[in-house]
Amino acid sequence: MKLRTWIVLLLLGFAQFGWGQTNRNSKLVSEEVTAAKISANSYTVLGATPGQEALVRNQIRVMQPAVHPLRVLFVPHWKYIDTARTFRLHVPTGYTSAMFTHLPSRSVFIDSDRYMSDDFLGFWLAHELGHLASNSTKEDDAEKAAREYRKRLKQTRIETR
Repeated sequence: MKLRTWIVLLLLGFAQFGWGQTNRNSKLVSEEVTAAKISANSYTVLGATPGQEALVRNQIRVMQPAVHPLRVLFVPHWKYIDTARTFRLHVPTGYTSAMFTHLPSRSVFIDSDRYMSDDFLGFWLAHELGHLASNSTKEDDAEKAAREYRKRLKQTRIETR
């Protein structure tokens, strides 16, 4: 036990000399180095195929939402159900949900097993971005914002034909 104690003290005593070459500044972080600021428009798409990720990014770019999500997560159905249960997602009677938004984390969860088509994704992604724009869990508030986003999507589809 005494040997272990002396070894620990010896290592801690020499730790400051083991930092390697320094410029006489023993600080581990310089004041000049700062963390990169996160852009309000930067977000991560996780769990998607490369095609789905490109589609989501393009649709969000076209919709120009007032508030961008921080994360868009494509998850398998079992994980989607588990996450919805964890966040206590309220789905109105008679409705099902293929995606939902968690407002505090600005995350959009998409059930990848229920992904049907590109148009389906754009329609419901507009709704979820409407929740973020209105900062509301109310479906009517989300739909108001989503109408404008869907118009922008429709307009770009017409222009590209």
